[in-house]
Amino acid sequence: MKGSLRTRRFRSIAAAGMLCLAAAAAHAQSIEDLRDLSLDELASVNISSVSKSNQALADAPAAIFVISHDDIVRSGATTLPEALRLAPNLYIAQSASSAYTITARGLSGNPAFVNFTNKLLVLIDGRSVYSPFYSGVFWDMQDALPDDIERIEVVSGPGATLWGANAFSGVVNITTRRSGQTQGLLVAGDAGARERSGELRYGGRLGSNLTGRVYLRGLDEDATLTRTDASAHDDWWRVQGGFRLDWTPSERDALTLQGDLMNGRLGALQGGDTLTRNRNLLARWTRTQTDGAALEVQAYFDRSGRDALQNGGRFWINTYDVYLQHNNAVGARDDLVWGGGIRASRLDTVGNASIYMRPPKRTLLLANIFAQYGWAFTSSAKLTLGVKLEKDPYVGTSVLPNARLAWKPGGAFLLWTSVSRAVRSPTPFDRDVVEARNGIPVLIGGANFRTEKLTAFEAGTRIQAASNATFSLSAYYNLYDDLKALEQTRTTIIPLYWANEIRGRGYGLEAWGDVSLARWWTLRAGVNLLHEHFRFKPGASGFLGADQVGNDPPRQATLGSAFNIGSRLTIDANLRYVGPLSKPALPSYYELGGKIGWRVTDQLQLSVSGRNLLHKWHQELPTSVATQVPRSILAGLKWRI
Repeated sequence: MKGSLRTRRFRSIAAAGMLCLAAAAAHAQSIEDLRDLSLDELASVNISSVSKSNQALADAPAAIFVISHDDIVRSGATTLPEALRLAPNLYIAQSASSAYTITARGLSGNPAFVNFTNKLLVLIDGRSVYSPFYSGVFWDMQDALPDDIERIEVVSGPGATLWGANAFSGVVNITTRRSGQTQGLLVAGDAGARERSGELRYGGRLGSNLTGRVYLRGLDEDATLTRTDASAHDDWWRVQGGFRLDWTPSERDALTLQGDLMNGRLGALQGGDTLTRNRNLLARWTRTQTDGAALEVQAYFDRSGRDALQNGGRFWINTYDVYLQHNNAVGARDDLVWGGGIRASRLDTVGNASIYMRPPKRTLLLANIFAQYGWAFTSSAKLTLGVKLEKDPYVGTSVLPNARLAWKPGGAFLLWTSVSRAVRSPTPFDRDVVEARNGIPVLIGGANFRTEKLTAFEAGTRIQAASNATFSLSAYYNLYDDLKALEQTRTTIIPLYWANEIRGRGYGLEAWGDVSLARWWTLRAGVNLLHEHFRFKPGASGFLGADQVGNDPPRQATLGSAFNIGSRLTIDANLRYVGPLSKPALPSYYELGGKIGWRVTDQLQLSVSGRNLLHKWHQELPTSVATQVPRSILAGLKWRI
């Protein structure tokens, strides 16, 4: 019955889209060229995640991988986690129909020990989407039209000096296109035996210097299977709509106003669905000076909530965020970026007999100031020094420094090295949570829980070997302290509580490269090697073992192919290998995804895409914490006017 109701709902959305299509037929727009960027063009793409200012990818002294707009469209990805699988410097594992573990350089958490992935900063158009409730990301609540994403910048390694306390192991910065780039009407949909999605978007010009767009998108996925091949009842759906306005009142000023509204519903193995909701509104003003310097002011409001219908537990978080940033002249030999911000998050929870927060309501105030100076002491070498002071509501002020040295002796060769410090700040889940059985607390937050700390040493190179080949290599050595662990109460054992009792180290190697064998064929490969060693501090109980901080594969590899047949047909394939997990154990696996796209006319595209094609079902996380991931094949249609 659920499936039939969802099918009727999406048929209604599709019918509405066709009516809008007929009404807007006069607004003709030719299809954008979906060819890949050449490797020379990709190296020149401006990014902002490394220095919080525009710089060419080829000049960025960090382990950064850029997923372009064309990469996303050609991959057939229908969700953000599936699009992020294109980044070789991330570890991604699906645990349920709508749930993913996503991290960089280890520390993926271990759900068997109630320790979740919570050390990756994720932003969508400058709006932080990690939850202040536990520092992780609810991926079932984050969405963007694949056609509207300009690029995704994936930085592995800490970025706390510029981005703040949760930029511990990496930064994922998702940037959508300006509304002037998405004009006309788009109707698109993908459908298969296990998944259905549809989207409707219209962009128009509202004045000589004002453009806008509105969109509606729906996604519906069936349940996965448990290890006994029974339904996990984790089917889910999500509907999201929103708008964006871009106004350039003068050559020096640019203003953006955008917002989204999302409702969803998730199934659960234990019975009882969960309702998910998000509303957000963002405004940004950028003024460019005559000498190229820029001032940016941004403010946003975000209201997110989850409501478990069966057990009555729910929470809402209202977040208000304002920040200011100034960059010096773009063409200056040296560069300076400085700024600051303040974020207030109001948490309102309603617990149940088994889990609740104490206190149930709390206001979290996070404030920061930062500055970073880049000194070009020769024509080919630059030293960058930066520091952020961040005041956390639980532990006070943290100092987050960074030093980075880059040397570029020629236009095609970059060497860089860095040392930096990052922290993961305490959250209500660390300090205030209470889990109970028969009215007796068995797990509580740690009253003295502090920040988790990282000191990172990195070095790398980026090479434009030829006009048709690029290569990136980075190595890192991370020292961890005060990591989260479950501790026993000295005399009574329970309640267990969260404490900072684990330290350790992690080191590894990340490499990826592209080569264009011909104008119509490009190959991309990546390798990720990781070694971790954790231990308890003296005096700790050692309860559950030090592996509770992460169950990470020691190696990963990817191989991608983008193939064009003429100007109308594209064939893309992405093969990935993920090494074995240890505690709990899980064997290594291979999987394959891809898409065949046919541009029938300049307005109409047809496609067939697939995920996990090598196995009907496979396991990406241990069966104790995850379900089986299915093969998925989708037929797609995209119509532009």
